[in-house]
Amino acid sequence: MADLVDGTPTSKTAARAQGDTQNVAGLEDNMEALNLQGPKDEKYRYNMKHPKRGMAIIINNKSFDPETRQQERKGSDVDASNIRQQLHELGFKPEVKTNQTVKEMLGLMKKAGSMDHSQADCFACVILSHGNDNGEVYGKDATVSIDTLTEPLKGNNCASLAGKPKLFFIQACRGSKLDEGIEVTDGHGGDDIDETNTNTTYRIPAEADFLMAYSVVPGYFAWRNSREGSWFIQALCIELEEHGEDPDFDILKIMTRVNRRVAFDFQSNNPRIPAMNQMKQIPSIVSMLTKELYFTPKDDD
Repeated sequence: MADLVDGTPTSKTAARAQGDTQNVAGLEDNMEALNLQGPKDEKYRYNMKHPKRGMAIIINNKSFDPETRQQERKGSDVDASNIRQQLHELGFKPEVKTNQTVKEMLGLMKKAGSMDHSQADCFACVILSHGNDNGEVYGKDATVSIDTLTEPLKGNNCASLAGKPKLFFIQACRGSKLDEGIEVTDGHGGDDIDETNTNTTYRIPAEADFLMAYSVVPGYFAWRNSREGSWFIQALCIELEEHGEDPDFDILKIMTRVNRRVAFDFQSNNPRIPAMNQMKQIPSIVSMLTKELYFTPKDDD
C-alpha cells in the first residue's frame, strides 16, 4: 500500500635496557591516553547522564477531514505502536496523540517548549501524517510547516533544551515524484568550545542541536504498507532495537543504517498499477547536531 501523499645504544645490553624502558614508558603513555580518552571526548558528546531521557511526542494523524481531500493512512497505528515501544525501551516517556488538528499540534509543541527539561537528556518528536512539497505536514484539518512546529523548541524559546539534542522523525510525503531506482554493483563485493569547565558560558545558534529525519527526500512520495506500516518507521524501529544503546553507534550511524535498509530492503509491490510498481525510496537526514549522540543506557526506574 502506497502512502501517496506521505637515540642509538652502544651495546646489546644497553639496547635491551633502553628497549625495556621504552616499552614501559610506552605502556604508561598508552594507559594515560586510555584514561584520558573519556574526558577528552566529553566535549564531542552530548551529556546523556541526566536523570531522565526525556519526553517523546508521537503525533499519529491517520484520518482527515473531508475538505483536506486526504485519504486514511492505513498502517499508521502500527507505526505509532512500534516507534512508541522503541522509544520507551531507550528510556523516553512517549505519548501518542492521534488525529490532531493543526491547532492541537501547535499546542503540543508550545506546551513542550514551556516545560522544564533541565533533568532530561533530550527531546524527541515523531510525526506520522500526509505531507506536501512545501515543507508542510497535515493536521487532520489543514497543513502546518515543520518550521512552525519546531519553533517553540529552539534554544531561544526553550532555555532548558538549549544545547541538548532535539530529534524529529517525520513520516510523510514531500511531493509526488516516484523513485524508479537504478541498478548498481557494489564495488566492495558485500555488505573549538572548551566545556571542561562547568562554569563556562558560551553562545550557540538558536537553530543548533536539531536532527530532522525525514522519511524521504524532497519532492518524492513516502511509502507505507497497510499491514506492516511505513518503510521508514519499520527500518527505524529495527535499527533502534539492534543498535539504539550500542556504544559503537551514535544517532547518525544509526540513521545511516536506516537509510541503507530503506534503500535496499524495500520496493513497492503494486502490479495492478505499473507506474506505481517496483518503486524505491531514500530517507533524508538533516543534522544540526553539534556533538555525537549516544543513547547511554538508563537504569531501570
